[in-house]
Amino acid sequence: SDGCHFSLPFVQEEESEEEPKLKYERLSNGVTEILQKDAASCMTVHDKFLALGTHYGKVYLLDVQGNITQKFDVSPVKINQISLDESGEHMGVCSEDGKVQVFGLYSGEEFHETFDCPIKIIAVHPHFVRSSCKQFVTGGKKLLLFERSWMNRWKSAVLHEGEGNIRSVKWRGHLIAWANNMGVKIFDIISKQRITNVPRDDISLRPDMYPCSLCWKDNVTLIIGWGTSVKVCSVKERHASEMRDLPSRYVEIVSQFETEFYISGLAPLCDQLVVLSYVKEISEKTEREYCARPRLDIIQPLSETCEEISSDALTVRGFQENECRDYHLEYSEGESLFYIVSPRDVVVAKERDQDDHIDWLLEKKKYEEALMAAEISQKNIKRHKILDIGLAYINHLVERGDYDIAARKCQKILGKNAALWEYEVYKFKEIGQLKAISPYLPRGDPVLKPLIYEMILHEFLESDYEGFATLIREWPGDLYNNSVIVQAVRDHLKKDSQNKTLLKTLAELYTYDKNYGNALEIYLTLRHKDVFQLIHKHNLFSSIKDKIVLLMDFDSEYLHKLFKRDHHKGQRYHEKQISLYAEYDRPNLLPFLRDSTHCPLEKALEICQQRNFVEETVYLLSRMGNSRSALKMIMEELHDVDKAIEFAKEQDDGELWEDLILYSIDKPPFITGLLNNIGTHVDPILLIHRIKEGMEIPNLRDSLVKILQDYNLQILLREGCKKILVADSLSLLKKMHRTQMKGVLVDEENICESCLSPILPSDAAKPFSVVVFHCRHMFHKECLPMPSMNSAAQFCNICSAKNRGPGSAILEMKK
Repeated sequence: SDGCHFSLPFVQEEESEEEPKLKYERLSNGVTEILQKDAASCMTVHDKFLALGTHYGKVYLLDVQGNITQKFDVSPVKINQISLDESGEHMGVCSEDGKVQVFGLYSGEEFHETFDCPIKIIAVHPHFVRSSCKQFVTGGKKLLLFERSWMNRWKSAVLHEGEGNIRSVKWRGHLIAWANNMGVKIFDIISKQRITNVPRDDISLRPDMYPCSLCWKDNVTLIIGWGTSVKVCSVKERHASEMRDLPSRYVEIVSQFETEFYISGLAPLCDQLVVLSYVKEISEKTEREYCARPRLDIIQPLSETCEEISSDALTVRGFQENECRDYHLEYSEGESLFYIVSPRDVVVAKERDQDDHIDWLLEKKKYEEALMAAEISQKNIKRHKILDIGLAYINHLVERGDYDIAARKCQKILGKNAALWEYEVYKFKEIGQLKAISPYLPRGDPVLKPLIYEMILHEFLESDYEGFATLIREWPGDLYNNSVIVQAVRDHLKKDSQNKTLLKTLAELYTYDKNYGNALEIYLTLRHKDVFQLIHKHNLFSSIKDKIVLLMDFDSEYLHKLFKRDHHKGQRYHEKQISLYAEYDRPNLLPFLRDSTHCPLEKALEICQQRNFVEETVYLLSRMGNSRSALKMIMEELHDVDKAIEFAKEQDDGELWEDLILYSIDKPPFITGLLNNIGTHVDPILLIHRIKEGMEIPNLRDSLVKILQDYNLQILLREGCKKILVADSLSLLKKMHRTQMKGVLVDEENICESCLSPILPSDAAKPFSVVVFHCRHMFHKECLPMPSMNSAAQFCNICSAKNRGPGSAILEMKK
């Protein structure tokens, strides 16, 4: 099969990269004991317990581990079927000798009957525990419905007969489904009507050898498996207008498909199906047909076909002698447990949990995924520990030779566990890979024993001076015994006294040890620039009074760095720096001239003119206020109209623009540049009027179009700004109006601005008149003078006296 493979002894091994969907274990304990002397004939499953029937007429109640809790001697011959109600308190049993028993497991109620033919099936009402639901059906040659009536008497009624033995029945809710030799029928116990007949497809198969498998997925969905055919049927309500003499319900087949093997049992799994299949194969040697291992498949039903999700071949005991009718598939809906029942073996299949998922990932050496799965589900995993998976991952990487990845993973996996870190370091030492783990060692929280760090430093010192130097630079000095490492470096310097890497590292070690004198001596010997940092950081100026010239000699950028750090500290050297930059470092001359406020401009101009430094000269002329000379130089020396225009824009001087136009008027390329760039600063008409008639100007048309476009853009911008201004003004006016329309709080604290007495009378029952202005000044009406005849409007006396405009009092209030 192309399905999943398992390592368990009763699941056939098959190579596959797909993870299995189910895991299996044999139901042992009491079941093993029973099946050594007897054979299983049927089983039914409840959430709390199992009921197993045997060929020797015994019924055993078992716990979910297979331990026997109760035993019933029902008959001397084969038990054909056991039925339990949903409560698990009542059980129905039928046997090959025609005996039928229905009894309470925890009560005295009991029904006994013996028929004159084998009774193949029994099903008690799912709610048998209720007094109104004391019903069960039995099936042999007839399908009989038994009901308890008045005076605790049982009466029976024939639901169906005449189409051979009834071999399968399933009761769900108010619907009873059964199969006889001709097909499957469904009976509605409420309306007492048979609502469908689903005929058998392959009538060539003997129904006693290849029985029908029925299961209810829910209260209205019946799944039928018979031979190699599967049908999913949905019970639906018939519309009132279609009713007439028809049953109130009907059945629609929503999915049907063929399987590769004969079906022995069915069970639902969410929206998928679990199918137990009986397999016959032909031997390559003898060319005879033989019974192969049964299969448990998970199938996704589609409307006219199906998709196989997984397929497992099960090595159940005695599979070579079993027929299709010997296998049964029972299931526990609450826990997704599937029981494969055969005469000599009972196997339990269950959905795999996160621990099983991690097991499979580890088996496939997918450690990264296993670690991630464990971290995501750390609350749900029981058998696995994240640390154990991580350590196994590190070991796997080391065995594979991925030392760097293994060392990097140590950071995440080992975390702050110092003991594990030290253990791993010694493992890396054993395989000669201390260098691989060195970059990832913890340098604080936790801190390992000094010996660990010293061991790694010695390893680098023996073979990699640069790596050693890097570690000394990166590791804090308190991780290891400094004197031990200093002595080790000295020993190596005896062999190679001029090694600069070792000497510099020794200087750093001396610095850690506060032996600044020795460190300074080494830096000066090496002529290394780190000496300046050492001097500054540890205030060693008294030790270098006689070494200043030497220091300047091996750091020629000393003045430049000083200027970069502080533009003012070395101001007395700025004149000298002009010559030095001009002679040795021209790219830094112009930035220096721009940033320095202490260099003499005349001296700088002289030096730049002597060397014909045009850009620097232009800058200096501009800074000294001689913009016209600077512009002339740009035009005559650089011949760069764009730079000239940029310069004129920076200066924003009308006379400068005039000079630029006069200089450019006889140079067509310059005119083109001006036309393209001056439109937003100078009126282009001034330039266009001065162009001589007949002069050929490159790209004149494009330049004129650009001028018009720029002008149009300016007009649009102005109009846009005007619209925004008007909109803002209107918005503010509306805001002011809304503010003035708001109510004003008047309470006992407010006073009349005229008589200065409280604005509200002490007796609230008396009538009163108050005038409140927008400026929030308040007056008793009698305290205000009458408005003049010229203006009916009344104004606040205080604000009118101050000659303030409308709304000013509100602004004052906001302040």
